[in-house]
Amino acid sequence: MATPNHTGASHSLFILRGIPGLEDQHIWISLPFFISYLVAVLGNSLLVFIIITERSLHEPMYLFLCMLAVADLILSTTTVPKALAIFWFHAGEISLDGCITQIFFIHATFIAESGILLAMAFDRYVAICDPLRYTTLLSHAVIIKVGLAVVLRSFSVILPDVFLVKRLPFCHSNVLPHTYCEHMAVAKFACADIRVNVWYGLSVLLSTVMPDALLILVSYTLILNAVFHLPSRGARQKALGTCGSHLGVISMFYLSGIFTVITQRFGHHVPLHTHILLANICTLAPPMLNPIIYGVKTRQIRDLFLLLFSLPQEAYLEKSFYGLCQ
Repeated sequence: MATPNHTGASHSLFILRGIPGLEDQHIWISLPFFISYLVAVLGNSLLVFIIITERSLHEPMYLFLCMLAVADLILSTTTVPKALAIFWFHAGEISLDGCITQIFFIHATFIAESGILLAMAFDRYVAICDPLRYTTLLSHAVIIKVGLAVVLRSFSVILPDVFLVKRLPFCHSNVLPHTYCEHMAVAKFACADIRVNVWYGLSVLLSTVMPDALLILVSYTLILNAVFHLPSRGARQKALGTCGSHLGVISMFYLSGIFTVITQRFGHHVPLHTHILLANICTLAPPMLNPIIYGVKTRQIRDLFLLLFSLPQEAYLEKSFYGLCQ
C-alpha cells in the first residue's frame, strides 16, 4: 500500500484501478472491451493467415498489412486482457517489472505501427506515381529490410524508457488510476525528478511519429496530385479506391493518438475517467477496425474472407497448402 513519507523504500507492486470514478460500471464497460478484443484477435489472425497462405497476396501492400496486423495483435494483447481481469476479477495487481514490460511493448508497438503506416504510404506512392519501378523498388529483400528497420527503430527508441522508469523510486501511492501501465502515468507517481522522462518521451514523439506523419502527408499529396492528372475517370476511381482503406487506417491511428495527447496535456478540466477512456480507445479501436476496413475495402482480401467461410475447411486448407508449395 502507499507509504506516507519518503523513506527510500520503493514499491515493487502496483495496483491498477481500472477506470476511476466508474468502478460500479466496470462490468458494463468490459463488454465493449471484450467484443473489441475478440474482433481484433480473430480479424487480425485471419488476416495474417490469409496473407501468409495465399501466394497471390505475397505483394508489398499485403506484406506490410500483415506486419500491421501482427503489431495490432501485440498491442491489443498487451493491454486488454489485463483490463478485463481488473473489470471482472478486481485483479489489478501488477509487479514493477510487469508494469515496465507493459510500458515497453505498448510504446514500441505504437512506434512500429507508425513506421509500418509510413512504409504502406510509400508503397502506394510508388504503385501510383512510379509503377514501372514498383517491383524493383519494393522487392521482397527490400520489404524484409524495411520490416527489420521498423522493429529495430521502435525497440531502440523505447528501450531507454525501461531504464528511465526502472531508476525511479516509488514511495508515494502504489495505486495507479489506469487500466494499463503507461510511461508518464507511472512516472508521475515517483518521488523523484521526472523531467528526464518527460523530455525523453517528447523527443521520441518528435523524432519518430511526427516525421512519419509528415512524410505520409507528403506522400499522399503527391499521390492525389498524380491521381487527379490521370486522363481516365475509371483510372482515377481505381487509384483512389486502392488508397481509401489506407487513408482510413492512417486517419484513425494518428487522429485518435493526437486527440488523446492534446487532452492529456491541455485538458486539465477533463475528468480523469475521460482521460483513461480516451487512452484505451487508442489501443482498442485500431486493432479492431483495421482488419474490418481492409476486409471491406480491399477486394482480394474480401474475396478470400468469403472463400474461407464458404468452402469446407479441409478444402480451403488443401488449397492454401498447395499455394505455399508452388
